[in-house]
Amino acid sequence: MICRNQGFDATAVPGRRRGIRITLCCGLLAVAMTGPGGAADYEEKAVPFFGEYCFDCHGNDRKKAGVNLETYTGDVALFKEPKFWQRVIEVIETREMPPEDKSQPTNEQRFEIASFLREQLKALDCDTLVNPGRVTIRRLNRNEYNNTIQDLFGLKLTLADNFPNDEVGYGFDNIADVLSIPPILMEKYLEAAEDVATAAIVAKVPEWPPRERHEAEGFVSQSDDVRPAQGRYLGLYREGSGFMEFNAATPGEYELKVKAHGDQAGPEPPKLAIALNGRETAVLDVPQHADNPGIFDLRVQFNKGDNRIQVSYLNNFNDGNYPVPELAGDRNLYIDYIEITGPLDAAPPRLPESHTRIIPSRPEPGQEISHARTILEKFVTKAYRRPATGDEIKRLTELVRLVLEDGGTFEESIQLAVQAVISSPKFLFRWELDRNVLSDEEQAIRNLNDFEIASRVSYYLWNSMPDDELLALAREGQLSNDAVLSDQIDRMLQDSRSMRFVRNFVGQWLQIRNLETHSPDPALFPEFTPELRAAMRQETELLFNAVISNNLPLDTLIDSDFTYINKALAGHYGFPEPEGEEFSRVLLPAGSPRGGVLTHGSILTITSNPTRTSPVVRGKWVLEQILGTPPPPPPPNVPELEATREIAESASLRQRLEIHRDKPDCAGCHSKMDPIGFAFENFDAIGRWRDFDDNFPIDPSGTLPDGASFNGPQDLKNYLSSGDTFIRALTEKMLTYALGRGLEYYDECAVAKIVDSINNNGRKSSALIKGIILSDPFLKRQTKDPEDE
Repeated sequence: MICRNQGFDATAVPGRRRGIRITLCCGLLAVAMTGPGGAADYEEKAVPFFGEYCFDCHGNDRKKAGVNLETYTGDVALFKEPKFWQRVIEVIETREMPPEDKSQPTNEQRFEIASFLREQLKALDCDTLVNPGRVTIRRLNRNEYNNTIQDLFGLKLTLADNFPNDEVGYGFDNIADVLSIPPILMEKYLEAAEDVATAAIVAKVPEWPPRERHEAEGFVSQSDDVRPAQGRYLGLYREGSGFMEFNAATPGEYELKVKAHGDQAGPEPPKLAIALNGRETAVLDVPQHADNPGIFDLRVQFNKGDNRIQVSYLNNFNDGNYPVPELAGDRNLYIDYIEITGPLDAAPPRLPESHTRIIPSRPEPGQEISHARTILEKFVTKAYRRPATGDEIKRLTELVRLVLEDGGTFEESIQLAVQAVISSPKFLFRWELDRNVLSDEEQAIRNLNDFEIASRVSYYLWNSMPDDELLALAREGQLSNDAVLSDQIDRMLQDSRSMRFVRNFVGQWLQIRNLETHSPDPALFPEFTPELRAAMRQETELLFNAVISNNLPLDTLIDSDFTYINKALAGHYGFPEPEGEEFSRVLLPAGSPRGGVLTHGSILTITSNPTRTSPVVRGKWVLEQILGTPPPPPPPNVPELEATREIAESASLRQRLEIHRDKPDCAGCHSKMDPIGFAFENFDAIGRWRDFDDNFPIDPSGTLPDGASFNGPQDLKNYLSSGDTFIRALTEKMLTYALGRGLEYYDECAVAKIVDSINNNGRKSSALIKGIILSDPFLKRQTKDPEDE
């Protein structure tokens, strides 16, 4: 039973026809719990209903909207026109038909005919009906964007939190058809791309080892014969010295470069002495002239802190009458600068990991473009989740060239290229293009390529991009191998990134995201603190994670003998306080009502009103989220249950709801919701156990539409986990989430196959996860939308 249109109006989706706004909502709880009723006869069940309520407008005499229900006979196979019959079910269940001015069937009649038609639709021939469906190209939602940026760059940025909220379809925010891009979002993408590139890459990388140049005219001297010369040198005209102070932040070996020249005279060149902290380090001959100064290298050891560097002239000469005329004259020494590099033996400061992920090394001079090409090929392949093309790299290296020609650093050029990549539709969207598909019938369905599989799997289980291992296997063509893909599923579920899937799927499937905005009346429930709110959500997430990561039976979600608590939750439940501040896995005592998500504080709180419990909301929640059988919308103009203090003191909530349920317009829905809700009435509006509601003792018993009775939450949990209804509903919910689209009638075959696999494998969670990933809807794609033909 495929559930469609839950909280989503397909008429609002561009490109889809209003006629396929279908609701296969699995209506009647009794049908869901008792299984198919295939023995029912169309002539007996459907024709009398249509004859009384439909043939006047949709029969042989009048074919309103082109619909003639009288043409269908008892041997009709409804599945041959499934979309038409899905529409029939929808208009009956939602009271769209018959029109208000016509005779109206009772709620029970509506439920009975809808359930019968639905059972007929289940008679699909899966051997001939082969259609994996197709997913509209979809952008990354906010959560996927944040995770992808984190995994691509190693940056824990949450820039998408400032994006417009994602629309929700079929209960989830990753549905392709509703993930549009309004203009404001495009602006946000461009801003975010610049912020990410700036945060990830250091634009101006400091030179290493550090280098300082000290111009010699700034040296200190106590002699008039050692003084600045020509505005840039330190001139030593007689024996003497000048010095400078250098503060070394780190002790160690440094390189000292001295640029010097001399006025040459006499039989030898000027001699330059270098002293460090009063100790002579070297004596150098300086035979160079001003037109070609010399650069002299020394290795020295500096202490931490101040170090005095002294330069001295040792052999002054001044003789204009020297016997060798060409050697006559005045010998002087000039110091241009001292350059200090170091410490040479210290490790360079580490660049941010986000920087080295993209730029692991700097290019050699003249090799910037080729180095950029290598860097960008690797980066683009990861960012686009498939191999980069030559044309893409060519355009990006042109950006690099432009920045370099404009005087920018190599890192700045890569920054701009990265910014272009992550603002590209090829990054922002998950592409599955049907290139080179022939028009013949054999090409109507194609297998996804390995890179598309890698993206589907990673965004399903990690809400993010494929990692290096997945991309490597895709490059080798290995992900098309079911055994390899199965091993990868096991690996990915053990990875910490799978908690993203847990948090997002559970938050939306069980609706515990609503805890963030649900506000119990603080006057009545002062115990409901932010810490308790967070603990409630985490308990439910941890139980789901335990089931998935430990391959436990899926029924554990309905009823378990353990749970997870911290101090806040232990006090709330009346459990012994665990040691430490973290969550602990605890075994529940025999007879405890707390096992499974249905009795978690998170669920009990979000399904209550701010001031009291709501059996109606709790029952409806179970029907929708656990059984996949949402009741139809309430009829218009139904008054709310009165909740004044005087009324509350005069009758119990159960009694007041029974009066409400006696109204003809209300009985059909409430007879299915209320009994389930009352099973949890021992839990108050924030999930604490109680035996009385005010002064009225609580009666948690009830009878279900199929006649099964229960007394309290444990009986109901036993009942809910005894059949396939929960397994099927969970399969449909998770398949919708994994595919990013609503399920269609043809997906029934895949759902049935997955449910069979789950039952044949001990109802273990791995059978669900792997069944979905190895299914045709997940691994294949319809290349043409039948609606376009």
